[in-house]
Amino acid sequence: TMASRNLWYVRSNFLFGSRCWMIRYSAEIFLKSVSLRPFSVKCANAENEDLLNNLLTMGVDISKARKRQPGVFRRMVTNEQDLKMFLLSKGASEEMIASIISRYPRSITRTSENLSKRWDLWRMIMTSDLEIVNILQRSPESFFRSNNNLNLENNIKFLYTVGLTRKCLCRLLTSAPRTFSNSLDLNKQMVEFLQEVCLSLGHNDPTDFVKKVISKNPFILIQSIKRVKTNIEFLQSTFNLNKGELLLLICGPGAGILDLSNDYAQKNYTNIKEKLLSLGCTDEEVQKFVLSYPDMIYLAEKKFNDKIDNLIQENIHVSQILENPRILDSSLSTLKTRIKELVVAGYDLSSSNIALLSWSQKRYKTKMKKLYG
Repeated sequence: TMASRNLWYVRSNFLFGSRCWMIRYSAEIFLKSVSLRPFSVKCANAENEDLLNNLLTMGVDISKARKRQPGVFRRMVTNEQDLKMFLLSKGASEEMIASIISRYPRSITRTSENLSKRWDLWRMIMTSDLEIVNILQRSPESFFRSNNNLNLENNIKFLYTVGLTRKCLCRLLTSAPRTFSNSLDLNKQMVEFLQEVCLSLGHNDPTDFVKKVISKNPFILIQSIKRVKTNIEFLQSTFNLNKGELLLLICGPGAGILDLSNDYAQKNYTNIKEKLLSLGCTDEEVQKFVLSYPDMIYLAEKKFNDKIDNLIQENIHVSQILENPRILDSSLSTLKTRIKELVVAGYDLSSSNIALLSWSQKRYKTKMKKLYG
């Protein structure tokens, strides 16, 4: 009927209109949310203007700090003033504090309580506040890298129990600060591994062995057991050492190379061997040469070859190099300069002692004065 049709028309218009309104309303909400997103992201990534002004006033190199740890500048709460007052009370200068923050911006996130506790823990090792200040000036990361003071305290106590001296712990803090960021269990695992190595090689004093290895190689505690184990196996198989010889090497001159990349160590040794064999050396001479100064394995292929070639070109015999491996510690430019100066002074390198090529600058200058009379 006409009435029922009209009723259907009204209902259809109502439903259709409602749907259109709902669709339009939903679209508006979606578009508004999308338009707001860039603003939200921009706010989240904005730098703290008050912080920037504070640091500029303190003399901090903002561009350097921003490159190091940019996230620090987006923090809403920082403690740069507390850090400044704390370090000033310990003897640091304002210039030094600005330099520390420039190189390690995360230092301004530490609270006064955290700083005070950490300082007290460091004083268990260091003899004075000034000593710590000097370390912070050289390597701010060593102090500020971690804020887990309980872990630091546990590691210090543990390393004291395995026989490490205050001097050795000081070296660990300055050279390999990650040692104290390691979990206590991780450091215990490496120490236990070294103790097992010691006993397997017939030594009955694991504490003495561990102390010697870590003292000679402060980086070993931040390496994996797998790497150290593979390097020990490399030394034993390459040089055909018995247990006693391997023991003396590991806790002596060979301790330093235990943390090297296994591939790097093997590649460098292979190059040393091939280069010296090409100059007429025997396998036995090569092994004796490297064992007399295992740090030779640190030298990458190009550096080693360039130094050897330069020495040979200056009429220095390979046998002289074998007797004085430490001369390869000197840079190529130092070797060239000294060889030139010695030739001018009438020093016959082909028949004289070439050890002076690796002497300290002071000792070398004294020798040159004597040569010139």
